[in-house]
Amino acid sequence: MINDNSRRKFIKKLSGTALLAVAAPTLVTEAATFADKEVQILKKRSKVPANDRVNIAAIGLGIMGFGNLRAALNKEGVELISGADAYDGHLQKLNEVYGGDIKTTRNYQEILDDPSVDAVIISTPDHWHARQAIAAMQKGKAVYCEKPLVQKIEEGEALIKAHNTAKVPFQVGSQWASSIVIHKAKELYEAGAIGQLNFVEVYTDRFDAKGAWQYSVPTDASAMTCDWEAFQGGATNLPFDPIRFFRWRNYQAYGTGMAGDLFVHLFTRLHTITSSKGPNRIYATGGLNYWKDGRDVPDLMLGLFDYPETSVHPAFNLSLRVNFVDGSGGGDSMRLVGNEGEMVLNGNSVTIRNKQLPAAPGYGGWDTFETFPEKTQKEFVNAYNQKYKDIKPVVLPVGEMIFQAPKGYDMRVDHFDNWFQAIRTKGDTVEGPAFAMRTAGPALAANISQQEKRIVGWDPEKIKQVHIA
Repeated sequence: MINDNSRRKFIKKLSGTALLAVAAPTLVTEAATFADKEVQILKKRSKVPANDRVNIAAIGLGIMGFGNLRAALNKEGVELISGADAYDGHLQKLNEVYGGDIKTTRNYQEILDDPSVDAVIISTPDHWHARQAIAAMQKGKAVYCEKPLVQKIEEGEALIKAHNTAKVPFQVGSQWASSIVIHKAKELYEAGAIGQLNFVEVYTDRFDAKGAWQYSVPTDASAMTCDWEAFQGGATNLPFDPIRFFRWRNYQAYGTGMAGDLFVHLFTRLHTITSSKGPNRIYATGGLNYWKDGRDVPDLMLGLFDYPETSVHPAFNLSLRVNFVDGSGGGDSMRLVGNEGEMVLNGNSVTIRNKQLPAAPGYGGWDTFETFPEKTQKEFVNAYNQKYKDIKPVVLPVGEMIFQAPKGYDMRVDHFDNWFQAIRTKGDTVEGPAFAMRTAGPALAANISQQEKRIVGWDPEKIKQVHIA
């Protein structure tokens, strides 16, 4: 069944005080009107955390590892106990930032065996996610695991099964699932702000060497300072290679390419807003056009995804693009198009723009009407006027409504807050393994499609790849 979203429902819901917030996660704290744009500042309704302490440990201390720690330790009642990484320099940096009393190790198993650790943050290369997350759950640890949840689709079933058995709080690190902007977009979408959805267009483009994963390699990188064998984890059996070690995203053996890194974020936003479980047909293409630095993954990728009609949304089509050689300077945007308007998400804002087809279609101009004989034209006009005689002029909406997150807002802090709340209350997170596999699965299927040059089938309900006849 298709939702009966409509502009009329939306306007009615926004009348009076309803404008000040419908969804629980957000509220409006400030408002300013200028020209034809209405801008409203969003704010999270914070909850006072329980006084009980949560002892955390970090497994993986690269860019995301340290970024996750900064967000996690922003919360009260959270204490860092230890950290593990395969590069000694990362362990030294951990002690520099958080103190020499933080225990460090190359062997993550020591962290899992430590009974004082309540929860682990896994920020390792993709090929380690599933095995480390499963091992942590089996030890009774709460888990925060970076996206994508798995490197290979077939790993998903075992991980979800392990979570169903362990029942520990599990959060996957696509932080958009906790963003107040995304939840405001969800509120607006469900209120009928754009009518019936039919198309979604998303892109994340970059024009920067670091954005294309050409990360800096430390001067002391060697087989002595890096546990190369542990890093490989059986994925490869090669001599020590500092480029592969520090730029692992560039290699299929350890990473998941553009789709696993960025498509997952895009799916997370879309599925949160629409409550969708995912597409059923996937086609992707792309190539390695510029960054020919030894990598074996594309630097340009395009994906098309068919979403079937469900009880919560109509059938629609999705277009995704990631370009690491975007000479226009890069950017990020998401556009949901309905029959009564569009919703555009840029950074930490969501904008609603509305248009509406008139009830009477009109005639003339670039139209076959101009090709009719004069007599037929007169007959047509008489018939048209009779058919639409009861249609009265209406005032159509113009301008924009903009909802903006506060300056300096960090959605990762909210994402960790949700995880810690689940730990303390033994509740659910916003992005557990099933949700995360429904974003990772289509992304990994896009890799298969691009590599094998074929359409890939996906069952969003059963969360598995299927054959398309």
